[in-house]
Amino acid sequence: MNRFDRLRAELAAAFRLAVPVAAVQLGMMLMGVVDTMMLGHLSAEALAAGALGHIVTFSLLVLGQGILSALDPLVSQAHGARDPRAVGDSLQRGLVMATVLTIPFCLALSDMGGLFRLLGQSEAVIPAAAAFARAIGWGILPYFLFVALRQTLQAMSVVRPAMMAIVVGNVVNAVGNYILIFGHFGSPALGVAGSAYSTSIARWVMFLYLLAASRRSLAGYWRGFTREAVALRGHLLMLRLGLPIGLHNSVELLVFTAVALLMGRMGVRELAGNQIALNLASLSFMVPLGIAGAAVTRVGNAIGRGDMPGARRSAAASLLLGGGVMLFFAALFAAFPEPLARLYTRDPAVIAMAAALLPIAAVFQVFDGTQVVAAGVLRGAADTTFPAGIALVGFWLVGLPAGWALAFPGGLGPRGLWWGLTIGLAAVASLFVARIAVRFRGEIGRVGLHQRPFGADPHSPSPSLPASPPTAGREGSG
Repeated sequence: MNRFDRLRAELAAAFRLAVPVAAVQLGMMLMGVVDTMMLGHLSAEALAAGALGHIVTFSLLVLGQGILSALDPLVSQAHGARDPRAVGDSLQRGLVMATVLTIPFCLALSDMGGLFRLLGQSEAVIPAAAAFARAIGWGILPYFLFVALRQTLQAMSVVRPAMMAIVVGNVVNAVGNYILIFGHFGSPALGVAGSAYSTSIARWVMFLYLLAASRRSLAGYWRGFTREAVALRGHLLMLRLGLPIGLHNSVELLVFTAVALLMGRMGVRELAGNQIALNLASLSFMVPLGIAGAAVTRVGNAIGRGDMPGARRSAAASLLLGGGVMLFFAALFAAFPEPLARLYTRDPAVIAMAAALLPIAAVFQVFDGTQVVAAGVLRGAADTTFPAGIALVGFWLVGLPAGWALAFPGGLGPRGLWWGLTIGLAAVASLFVARIAVRFRGEIGRVGLHQRPFGADPHSPSPSLPASPPTAGREGSG
């Protein structure tokens, strides 16, 4: 088989894995889309309050989700190396970490009103946004546990249980929104808070469904909770890999949060229009995010089995898929800005605002898709710290200052903020691709606490390694 045939085969394999992973991401995003649409039909103020509450609370949650994403390289590489003990130990630690992370996050969300006032948000939306944050707190534990299970299964290319859990969760969320937001079937009309309670209920249902549906897939790896579940060095390894992922995700999402807060200072119309455009852009972003998940698995599995040519092909195929998909969405946003905005609201001023932003979103879609897939490739190689630093510089030292300058001194208003985001995304995407080109030239070793050569007896005891894992393949990851 020549090089072209091998790349084509890898494209096909990556596509087969990316489709269900992307479906899971789209399903998770769809919950937010339904929330936004229903709140938009309640009132512009409800839409703005829900937007404020959602983007701030999710900005916090992605930090915890990122820490748990340390399971991506750990499990994918262990699975590629045929090391079931390492897979099971990583899952134990992930479940414990998910439970512990719940405590500080619940405390942080218990009273967000003061933070919203400190950030200069409109008093008309603060009470409802704070109520949204409190209600979301009831769903943090199942959300983190769901993430730990999903990342473990995904790293082994097992995606059907999570996909079905998302379907069930979306049905529960849609019905819950209808009942709790508007007060149907004897329920009180809870408005914005009702949307958050519905999301929390759906997250419990998703976790419990995934727990039941994954038992057979995990039977060969799960040994119950052992001392490895609380072993300090295992959790330190997760933090070393996962904390940069969480910080990377947070600095990226927080720059969008900062833009939303600046929009909120301009007015309710600007904030609501920004939320619609951002919601649509985030919806399309779920597709390359799913491709990035497939990239983590394919690259990590190849590195685990010591196949660097395969890892390079996986990286190239994933980047091609991500860029191609986002070109399609860019064309869609550029061609139909007003019809897309009308899906969310009937308010002419909000529609006009969203329609002005969507053509700009069309431009940054391509850079956004490239950077997230490139980050997935690097994550499969357990390279997480360098990307986090690049994201911080690209978004906060390049993108946001450029957006502020274009919006206020430059007089472009909301459009200037979005052009700044585009500049930041272009910088980050370019540097990530350059990082891949450098890192993947040579060999990249497996990261983990328990390692055995590929092909060894998977049931033989794994050798205990020093508390500090080998340095091969960890350049830039901690």
